[in-house]
Amino acid sequence: MRVDLILLCFAYVLSQFYRAFLAVLTEVLERDVGASPEDLATASGLWFLAFAAMQIPVGWALDKVGPRRTASVLLLIGGGGGAAVFALASAPVHISIAMLLIGVGCSPVLMASYYIFARTYPAAVFATLAAVILGVGSVGNLASALPTTLAVEAFGWRAVVAGTAVVSVLTALGLFFIVRDPEAAQSDVKGSLFDLLKMPALWLVFPLMAFQYAPAAGARGLWIGPFFRDVFGAGDGLVGNVTLLMGAAMIAGTFAYGPLDRLLGTRKWVIFGGNILSMVGCFWLGLVSVQSLWLAVGIFAMIGFFGASFPMMMAHGRAFFPPLLVGRGVTLMNLFAIGGVGVMQMLTGRLYTRVAEGAVSPAEPYQALFVFYGALVALGLFIYVFAQDRTD
Repeated sequence: MRVDLILLCFAYVLSQFYRAFLAVLTEVLERDVGASPEDLATASGLWFLAFAAMQIPVGWALDKVGPRRTASVLLLIGGGGGAAVFALASAPVHISIAMLLIGVGCSPVLMASYYIFARTYPAAVFATLAAVILGVGSVGNLASALPTTLAVEAFGWRAVVAGTAVVSVLTALGLFFIVRDPEAAQSDVKGSLFDLLKMPALWLVFPLMAFQYAPAAGARGLWIGPFFRDVFGAGDGLVGNVTLLMGAAMIAGTFAYGPLDRLLGTRKWVIFGGNILSMVGCFWLGLVSVQSLWLAVGIFAMIGFFGASFPMMMAHGRAFFPPLLVGRGVTLMNLFAIGGVGVMQMLTGRLYTRVAEGAVSPAEPYQALFVFYGALVALGLFIYVFAQDRTD
């Protein structure tokens, strides 16, 4: 793999870290800045919403400006600046502002890689390449678990986040000087985002794209820590371990999905089957009172593994895009995926608060969350079953 893609992969490690590290900071942020679970759900949701809102301008910039300047400038200002604001936070609103900025900074990183893949490599290997960079980049998901817990215990959370700000700035500078833009698409045909939105085939893919990632991202990025603390009385070390296990399951799932379209000759039914099992995991946690800690860990891992269909869904959508609109196409798909997570994070924060007020057991608010997640995936699957299968 090219050096610039390796650096983009490292930038995606940072993106994965930032979207998930709140799960192990809930206790210290509540103590030091007064951030409640609903505050942190809102902050996490703002990360995803800012990330999603940026996909339209990022898609335009990838097609018109190129991935080098798009990724480096936004990561420098949003990633480095947002992490600095987080490290200096003294109130919950500062956490929200920081997460919003970081979401902006991380918004172009993965799509810059996907843009280069789509414009440089054969279409048939897009799903595998997309899965590889997503899987390797998900090391950031692991880093935000037990390693972050240990680093916070050793150095304090402000020092840890300040360190990530410095790393973000250095990575952004590296992207600016190392990334190579692919040659511009040559075509006399003009196109826009509206041409993509006019494709009926994509509208059967968009709903599941919006819902399939929400359970895994929401659980791993926010709810897994509070769940195990409240339901099983887990301490920081155990929370770090279970988040590490779920993160590892998400990485394994990403790699497992990658080559299946070529092996089985279908994308649609690989995605459909995997998300059926993710939905089962959500309803299992939501409708059954799970008494075993390790069974609960296994179900969280199940949701993470089978909910890792993002690169396969991206490849399914990619198969419909004309070359001139690849940048806007992949970012439009990403808008639905990340925007769906952002909206669900904010809704689940409010759902948790409402159910918790009258709950008779610590598990009840979390059961409501996972029933909600399961119902969303079920709705997405119902629509997706009518989608056109397409491989390269």
